[in-house]
Amino acid sequence: MKAIHPIALFRLSVLGPLASREYFERGKLKAMISELAQQRYDIPNSRQSYLSEKTIEAWYYRWLKGGIDALAPKTRSDSGSSKLPDYIQSAIVSCKRENPKRSIDTIKIQLERQGVVQPNTLSRSSIYRVLQRQGLSRPTQTQACIERRSFEAAEAGHTWYGDVMHGPTLELDGKKRKVYLVALMDDASRLVTHCAFCHGETALEIEGVLKQAILKRGLCHRLVIDNGSAYRSHSLQGICARLQIRLIYCKPYEPEGKGKLERFFRVVRQQFLSELDPNQCPTLTALNARVWAWIEGVYHQRPHSSLNGLSPLMRFQRDLGKLRTITRHAGQLDEIFYHREKRKVRKDGTISFEGNYYEVPYDLARQSVFLVFEPHQKQPLYVERHDGEYLGAVTALDRLANHHRKRVRTSEQKESTVTPATTSTPPPRPAPSPQNNIVEQALARQTQALSPSHPMKKRKK
Repeated sequence: MKAIHPIALFRLSVLGPLASREYFERGKLKAMISELAQQRYDIPNSRQSYLSEKTIEAWYYRWLKGGIDALAPKTRSDSGSSKLPDYIQSAIVSCKRENPKRSIDTIKIQLERQGVVQPNTLSRSSIYRVLQRQGLSRPTQTQACIERRSFEAAEAGHTWYGDVMHGPTLELDGKKRKVYLVALMDDASRLVTHCAFCHGETALEIEGVLKQAILKRGLCHRLVIDNGSAYRSHSLQGICARLQIRLIYCKPYEPEGKGKLERFFRVVRQQFLSELDPNQCPTLTALNARVWAWIEGVYHQRPHSSLNGLSPLMRFQRDLGKLRTITRHAGQLDEIFYHREKRKVRKDGTISFEGNYYEVPYDLARQSVFLVFEPHQKQPLYVERHDGEYLGAVTALDRLANHHRKRVRTSEQKESTVTPATTSTPPPRPAPSPQNNIVEQALARQTQALSPSHPMKKRKK
């Protein structure tokens, strides 16, 4: 049996009041069509909501003549054909087959340079129709099919996945801002180790979520994340290296490797965002409080079919004895997540950071050091060497206080402590020759000019 086109079913639903009547009184048909034209419709593949009287009337008479099949959209007899001359079509096909990756714009430029067509006479749509008819509109699949299999980590805490979901645009703190959900998920248990809505998807937000996940759920062995620039930051790579977390990057355009996390994002859209009242979330803190409550109270408590009826929290708790704890790194966890930037200490013992100046120990003047700062608050803390040796604290520059501060001449103190054995006397500097000294030459010329025996003096006499 032939399937009925969805568009034909929609048009018949519009004609329902007309198709159900066998007889119309004088003027009744036109009045009913006018009433149908005033109603709103969910028109397939269209942004419009209203139909004109002329359109409804045409559909009605088509239905009377041919039934529901007459309401199906008709394709043009010349659909997919091209009116270009055969030699131009052949040139387009030849140009594409020569390099299957060649774009439509490149083909257009190539034909214009070869003199096949005049400049600006060949449209992109004409080229596309020719390629589509020949089956060349899409790039050919040159690589072999990638084998994909369903997999799962043996123990909780072994593999985590990290990704970012683009969230809605909400009015937060009086401004409309788009939010992003940064999330980390355990592979074996499907437990969300931590997630948070953020204003961006930079490395700073990702590191903040990772730190909270470690404080709540311990350390993982592997972290599988996307291949974006934010995940390639040196700070994130350094954090994972110090915590002995193997950082694995997914291949570009292959989201199948993080299918479990993508499934969680779909649940967030269907069950959390659909129920969220934006009026109850005036700040980002209020929004995160609700998503955390929903995850801990709903998502983590609900049995999953892929976990044999266990909830993510129950599956995660079953492997508590096998998790990596942060005991070894507990005392320096904050320091591990600090950022470091190289700075050159100025002659006055200061360094610049975020448009402000800060003082460091003066004996570091003219040296290169690493400034350690808290990345979220942009607060400088101390300076260290490249090998991590502590060099001193960082304080904000106070010029008024330095006006009354006593100076210490460290250079004189250093010279007094140097022993003669270690002192090397520089060789004496040779005196410049009078013949090569510009000053001596100028003096000699002036002396000669003022001498009584000078020829100019004799002429005056």
